Amino acid sequence: MMPDLFPSIDEWGPERIVVVSDAKTGMKGVLVIDNTARGMGKGGTRMSSTLQVGEVARLARVMTWKWAATDLLFGGAKAGILGDPAGVDRERVIRAFARKLANEVPREYVFGLDMGLTENDAALIQDELGDRGASVGAPAVLGGMPYDELGVTGHGVAEAVATILDVEGRQVAGTRVSVQGLGAVGAATARRLAGMGALIVAASTAKGALVDPDGLDIAALLKLREEYGDACVDHYDAAVQPLGTELVCDTDVLVPSATQDVIDTGLVDELKASIIVEGANLPITPDALNLLYERGVPVVPDFIANAGGTIAAAYSMDMRYSAFRPDTDAIFTTTAEKIRTNVATVAAKSAVDGLRPHNAARALAQERVRHAMEVRGGVTRS
Repeated sequence: MMPDLFPSIDEWGPERIVVVSDAKTGMKGVLVIDNTARGMGKGGTRMSSTLQVGEVARLARVMTWKWAATDLLFGGAKAGILGDPAGVDRERVIRAFARKLANEVPREYVFGLDMGLTENDAALIQDELGDRGASVGAPAVLGGMPYDELGVTGHGVAEAVATILDVEGRQVAGTRVSVQGLGAVGAATARRLAGMGALIVAASTAKGALVDPDGLDIAALLKLREEYGDACVDHYDAAVQPLGTELVCDTDVLVPSATQDVIDTGLVDELKASIIVEGANLPITPDALNLLYERGVPVVPDFIANAGGTIAAAYSMDMRYSAFRPDTDAIFTTTAEKIRTNVATVAAKSAVDGLRPHNAARALAQERVRHAMEVRGGVTRS
């Protein structure tokens, strides 16, 4: 984790990078607080055996734009633990990570869930720090908002798909969609889109891909996922294809919902999708984004499409110390409204200003962050 200890610092941040370790458990982790002009740092925590500081810094920057794009008053931050999410010392490592950040949590940063962590891990963090406000995303039995379980982020991604199709003059019903990754986001996206009449022609887990031009039985596949996890593809009544097949299959819409940098310039020529909606954070490399824009392929940016979890987290932040449970109907309604509005706004700005969608979305978010920095006296306009 040390070679990229100092990621690029620009006018937006990062403001703080806190690297922590614990000799007893072997824990190594990092917290990146990117920009707090609009509020305290808030973002998810991931656990990965390949984690890098620069990776967390990139994700923290995405959170800065995501909070600003949804016009919610928090700042960009992200945290990560270098380790195996399936390791035998998982609980000890997570507890050690929480202890080492006790000076920052919850005053400067509140834990959330990302890749490799679950609702129960949020409960561990609350227990270790003795504070319900230390983390959002805890199980409902503890008064938390389990937004992964509810599928709020995937619900929002599906709304983004529906909106960009509408912008393009197309209908959801009958549209072919490929979903890479059947984690919390991908599964909820596939379920929602299938319910809207889309044909999910491909889906994948870490164990392989399934492809059916006539549409997969998503209800059956997700039921198998509950029982077998990633191995659900082995129990579905179809031949398992190599990973990556779902990216290049014949589809109208591609929803990469696994991890970052899965689509690079070398893969662009193989893509058949005419629309891409980013379910994961940073799934397309910057050079590939430029190439897709040149080829006229609309891409809905990650911090626009997958903001549902962020919106749910904002509700959870307000409810951390409340005796009442959050209103889930309100969360789903707000998520749909904000994401539909933002997708349409970014598409219009991209067309009028001749900007690739990511640049158009970032310009909107940056204006809000810059204004907040100005009024705080931290920056002036050139």
